[in-house]
Amino acid sequence: MKRTILYWIIAFIITIASAIYQRTTGPTYPISGKIELNGKEIPYKLKRSDETIANHRVLIKTNDPLVKGYVEWKRHKTTDNWTRVDMIYQDDTLSAEIPVQPPAGKLQYRVYLQDLQKSSILPNEGPAIIRYKGPVPTVFLILHVILIFSAMLFSTRTGMETFSPQPKFNPLIYWTVGLLLTGGLIFGAILQKYAFGAFWTGWPFGTDLTDNKTAIAFISWILALIAVKKSPNPKKWILSASIITLIIFLIPHSLLGSELDYSKIK
Repeated sequence: MKRTILYWIIAFIITIASAIYQRTTGPTYPISGKIELNGKEIPYKLKRSDETIANHRVLIKTNDPLVKGYVEWKRHKTTDNWTRVDMIYQDDTLSAEIPVQPPAGKLQYRVYLQDLQKSSILPNEGPAIIRYKGPVPTVFLILHVILIFSAMLFSTRTGMETFSPQPKFNPLIYWTVGLLLTGGLIFGAILQKYAFGAFWTGWPFGTDLTDNKTAIAFISWILALIAVKKSPNPKKWILSASIITLIIFLIPHSLLGSELDYSKIK
């Protein structure tokens, strides 16, 4: 197998693995598990992200009318009291609604289920935190995902080129920079505007880690591109930029993302 093909295969595997890891470890990924009530195993999935178009419905399919439940919720990082909402059993499923919030608003919520003998609280590790976001046009979301993970693919592949006996960084590095620019800084900003009402909430305007890590990756590749033009030995710059980008892509999705400060609204 030619070295070039092998490098592309390895880069593709690393990209897919990092994408799965980033998505499934993020704070907006649903919490799932199973409990046992009335001698039956009940699976559950508690969502941690929803759109600002309607109240969020908490659904637990129990297939058992003898299992009762209710949901408690409160605004995140506030001194609000917990509000209780009884769950309604219909079509083999217990359901309750918790109120929609403004973009970047968060609620804590927990589910209490009980049969004739015992009760359970979901999730076991503490209240789930759900963040609301504005609806994003599907075409923008698809383009963002394709472009940003293509940037990761080319970043990894360009970094691996440093191990070639006679490395050829063009046009790999141009593709990497271009994809980070369009997928991260342009389409990422568009998604941010639709979802949370601002094109940029990273430094110096905020602490959104998604924005900040995109900027760091882009700057690292701009420095690598300059090194290709100016330095007789740009390998260390390119390899460093590739490693930095990989580390950034391993940071869980939406970690330290946009968050509404309820103390600043009435």
